[in-house]
Amino acid sequence: MEQRTHFVTLATPDLDASRRFYRDGLGWVPLADVPGEIVFFQTGPGLVLGFFEESKFREDMDGAVSSTSTTGVTLSHNVGSPGEVDALVDAAVRAGARLVKSPRPVPVFDGYHGHFADPNGVVWEVCHNPGWSVDDAGRVSLGAGEESN
Repeated sequence: MEQRTHFVTLATPDLDASRRFYRDGLGWVPLADVPGEIVFFQTGPGLVLGFFEESKFREDMDGAVSSTSTTGVTLSHNVGSPGEVDALVDAAVRAGARLVKSPRPVPVFDGYHGHFADPNGVVWEVCHNPGWSVDDAGRVSLGAGEESN
């Protein structure tokens, strides 16, 4: 199996709230939208984030999943400056997110980050990491402390 992820799909108790938050509040453009079932957003080259209505998600899993909680998961969005972190966290809160952690410095990687939860509790980190970069081939560099293969 290739070391690759194409879709991240999260079960959501309120699909309409997810749609309103991401599409209307943050301005994301749906890749596909099936009312009452699922909405997909392309979030990067070859990467899609989907929100699946939780009863339809359980049905798709043939009932093998009883809990659809997303605790212990954080989605991250990296930006170019601490000011962009502040602006994006503020925009998310204005769009209906709950502030989880106010933006602040992260001394371990000389960065800056804050966290918000979308209307269904999905936690996002908005981060400025000066060591973070993506080359033309799409390879991520985390900066200092990386191991090489």
